[in-house]
Amino acid sequence: MRIIKVNAINSTNEFARDLYRGNSNFDPVCVVAYAQNKGKGQRGAGWVSNPGENLTFSILYPHEQLAVVDQFLLSAAVALAIADVLEQHQIPKIRVKWPNDIMSASYKLCGILIENILKNDKISASIVGVGLNVNQMEFLNLPRAGSMQQMSGRNFDLDSLLDILLDSIEKRLELLSVSAKSSLLEEYTSKMFKKDMVSTFELPDGSHLTGIIRGVTHAGRLTIETEDSVFKTFDLKEVKLLF
Repeated sequence: MRIIKVNAINSTNEFARDLYRGNSNFDPVCVVAYAQNKGKGQRGAGWVSNPGENLTFSILYPHEQLAVVDQFLLSAAVALAIADVLEQHQIPKIRVKWPNDIMSASYKLCGILIENILKNDKISASIVGVGLNVNQMEFLNLPRAGSMQQMSGRNFDLDSLLDILLDSIEKRLELLSVSAKSSLLEEYTSKMFKKDMVSTFELPDGSHLTGIIRGVTHAGRLTIETEDSVFKTFDLKEVKLLF
């Protein structure tokens, strides 16, 4: 995969989207930034990262035959690819917090933001944005943030780590069109953060729900078993896990 390295940039996702404009036939490309000024996360949140200590990158990835209805499988594949690499580097207690944050124990190490470019009923390309905390040791006013170095006590070479991550992600994405969808969801479910544990969730009106995460649907909706043994599904804007 071709890699473009930049110094200061607003957003690697925006840079990757600019690369796509006017191009209908291209090979995968990764944009990695030394410093990102306006990184984006889920739910409109920002992504703050110390320059030169972490990995902030976006992959512009073309698809041949990926249906819009399968877009959560894309998200699950990327999350599992990153989880694979962290486990290979002996980062403890790796789990995926729905929909695609990567946790080590109760600390968030990685955020993923995927923007799909649609054409008719197909996803023609995806911009996969990744922010991975690698060597940063302090996170001001972010008590739930952590890094690979914090969790392992080891310093990591960013260039080598990036190469391994890109290889893992690309292999997972290449398998999307041929692998069984059910097995991918089963693997994702097995790695879910707080799965089968009683948890508290916040609803849009500010009220709370107590329940147990049981899995996800094919569309990526979170399945929660409530206190009265009723199974309900929620999308990203309908529920927030409190922990």
